[in-house]
Amino acid sequence: MSELPKGWTTACINALADINPKQTCDDHLVAGFVPMSHAPTNFLDKLRFNERNWGDIKKAYTNFKNGDVIFAKVTPCFENGKAAFVEGLPNGIGAGSSEFYVLRPCSKEVSARYLLALIKSRGFMREGASNMTGAVGLRRVPKQFVENYPVLVPPAAEQTRIAQKLDELLAQVDTLKARIDTIPALLKRFRQSVLTVAVSGRLTEEWRAASDISEHRIRWHDTKLSELCVLVTSGSRGWAEYYSDSGTIFIRSQDINTDDLDITDTAFVKLPESSEGKRTRVQAQDILITITGANVGKIARVKQAIPEAYVSQHVALVRFQNSEYAPFIELYLKDIGSGRGELTELAYGGGKPGLNLSNIRDLALALPSIDEQTEIVRRVEQLFAFADQLEAKVDSAKRRIDLLAQSILAKAFRGELVPQDPDDEPASVLLERIKAQRSAAPKPKRSRKASA
Repeated sequence: MSELPKGWTTACINALADINPKQTCDDHLVAGFVPMSHAPTNFLDKLRFNERNWGDIKKAYTNFKNGDVIFAKVTPCFENGKAAFVEGLPNGIGAGSSEFYVLRPCSKEVSARYLLALIKSRGFMREGASNMTGAVGLRRVPKQFVENYPVLVPPAAEQTRIAQKLDELLAQVDTLKARIDTIPALLKRFRQSVLTVAVSGRLTEEWRAASDISEHRIRWHDTKLSELCVLVTSGSRGWAEYYSDSGTIFIRSQDINTDDLDITDTAFVKLPESSEGKRTRVQAQDILITITGANVGKIARVKQAIPEAYVSQHVALVRFQNSEYAPFIELYLKDIGSGRGELTELAYGGGKPGLNLSNIRDLALALPSIDEQTEIVRRVEQLFAFADQLEAKVDSAKRRIDLLAQSILAKAFRGELVPQDPDDEPASVLLERIKAQRSAAPKPKRSRKASA
């Protein structure tokens, strides 16, 4: 901004706070130990800690105490906003990950919560990330960047008013965020409920009652998957020797881990004409099932024709006598109370996750007429589309909430969040007083090393 609010001035962080100060306490005192995993990402979330003796943690870890601000300096924790105001520690002292920076206000007149707001601001986080140094995957914000980062400094009284207003507004933002965060789980349960009522026949009860179709055609009949299939198989072993940078699509278990076929990260193979693996060439309306690994039981229907493709040994391929069965049976296999529940229990019952082809062939289900299958699939797709629309709105709302928090912080640093008070002592006077206090403070003595 071109003109500072009345009473404000500019300074660097090191004019307001000491960075990573050390402290001396009795070794027997209980202290708070804070690994990086215990640092929150939300502005108002509390710092979690474990209790440890001070003597056990004082040397190898970053020291801090109640009233400090700590924040991560290493990627990706820095970008994720891991930072907190320190309070509630046993005996007021603590230590934690060596990947923390500590800001300790050098005067009681400097608001630690104002400093926390600075650390959480988009400008600091963006510039900190762009100034990181070190190897890829282990990059850190340099201490010099933190020390010299420019700050707009309000009068001490206004810092307090800003911090109080931020606590109030950002608490409301956190409440909104918490409510929004519950919606994806609700939508997941909604989709599962839709599958359950669909494959049980409850979704189309009224449709059957109002249907002109004869009683014989609307009756559901019990069957096994094997009675509906012309092929239940899995890929051959030894595909590794055929891997290639181009050629035929090779479908692996990870390509269906989302319960849909996703070959954007495509693997390719080049098979000789005589290869036994060619029996598993994929066709439209085939259903693919992961049969080994942590994601055993994931389902994907090949909804349309794709270029030549084969499946790995970790994927089962199910092909039906009548391809019109595939959309309804896909729903049955994804229902936790039906196909998916049975397959999951079979896979984990033996300890090591895995299914054999007999487990799939022996699945029992009630099959409605083709007309009712079509109606069920239509209704499920309609309800899922509604859920997808809600999910998109939730994602949009999350982005707007994140922008709202940053907008509030930006207003704080423009001097627009709370009114200025002409009776406030100017920040420049505060900084001069801090400078004088630092100059008058006794210098720490350096211990002399014994000569060799």
